[in-house]
Parts: sequence; structure tokens; C-alpha cells
Amino acid sequence: MSDTSEAPIRLAAIGDLHVTEQSEHRYRELFAEISEKADVVALCGDLTNFGKTGEVESLAEDLRACTIPAVAVLGNHDYECGQPDEVNRILTQAGVTMLDDQAVVVKGVGFAGVKGFLGGFGRGELGAFGEAAVKTFVEESLNEARKLENGLRSLRTDRTVAVMHYAPIVDTVQGEPPEIHPFLGSSRLADAVDRFDNVKLVVHGHAHRGTYEGRTRRGIPVYNVAQFVLSEAFGRPYAVFEV
Repeated sequence: MSDTSEAPIRLAAIGDLHVTEQSEHRYRELFAEISEKADVVALCGDLTNFGKTGEVESLAEDLRACTIPAVAVLGNHDYECGQPDEVNRILTQAGVTMLDDQAVVVKGVGFAGVKGFLGGFGRGELGAFGEAAVKTFVEESLNEARKLENGLRSLRTDRTVAVMHYAPIVDTVQGEPPEIHPFLGSSRLADAVDRFDNVKLVVHGHAHRGTYEGRTRRGIPVYNVAQFVLSEAFGRPYAVFEV
């Protein structure tokens, strides 16, 4: 699908909501506020704390206050109970477009996304060598990058946003203990993004104590929109970008 609108849109992004069964509609007012500030909202994973049915149902109730299109990816916490398909189903019924297996065009801007995976960055990235378990681990990282690349390739928009949970660059995990950096993302995700000239920005979560902004090797802006990072930097749990 081609880009039919050159007008910029306002994109709100937030990650790491970690909704629990006791959240008591914690995000209802926030989604109403975001709907007034932006044209689209991207939810960058760890939407629930354990991926429990009650948690995602609570989030779905809060999303009733969201009056703008919402796109999302899951995070590792959303997989904890072993029912990511059910989490996807409930959020889809709530009107959220889940990006993992599809890309979408909203108001002339393309969105593609994946959960992503860990594996490290640059020269420290784990390679597929040695034991079968290591090769399986690396294959999962490669598969997430392939899905992202395929989603981005399917878009014909002049402006595209990549949405993920795990970090694609090491810059935005700075602030976390260096020992855990390889578990916070993979530069394979950035490699996929850098293949496309129309990607204008990347948003991710996961690194709660990370850094707000960085760039891929090609210079594409990357933003860590974990709500803990944003709250500390800006006094509110979401960011708004013009795309």
C-alpha cells in the first residue's frame, strides 16, 4: 500500500505497562490522555506482568478509553504463562493491531514490529557455534529479525515506524548493569531496520533503567519508551513523536 498522506502524524509510544490483576484500571485515564495528545499509539511489550488472562482482560478494559488506533507487540513478560496467542486474541478483540505477523498502514504511516529477542550487540553478539542449545538460541534471535525485515519489506509507505520490545542497539540500554546488556536485545534487529530507507524511527521497551535515545549504524533514531525511562526523563510515562 502506498503512502496517501503527507501530513505528519503524532505517535505516542509506551512500553512496560506490566498490568497485574490488581491494577484497578490504572491506565484508563492515561489512555484517554494519550488519545487527546496523539493520532496513533504504539505499545512496546511487557503489557502484562505474567501474561495471565485476568491481566490482559484488565488491560483490555482500560483500552476502552483509547479512541485512537493502537498497534502493539508483546514482551517477554507476556509469554510467562505460556499463552501468548490468548494474550494476542484478547488485545485484538479490544481493537489493538498486533504487529508480530502483520504490518499495517495508519494515517499514511507504516508500522511493522516484533517482540525481538536477546543475543547481544556488535562484536559481543552471540554466534551460532558449538552446542545445539546455543544454535537454537541464536536461531530464535535470527527469526525475530527476519520477521521484522519481512514486515518492513511489505510496506510501501514513505514513512515507516519499527516497533519492538527488545532493544536493537546498545546505546539505549546504557544505565543497565553491563553484565546484562546481552540479555536486553540484539543488534540483528537494527541490521534489519537499516536495510530500509523509509524507516523514520524505532521504538522499544524492556530496559527499565536504560537511556532514552540512540541511533542505528545508519543513523535511524531509536527510542527506549519503557515507561520507567520516560517518567524519569519527562515526568510522564509516554513519549510523543511527529512522524
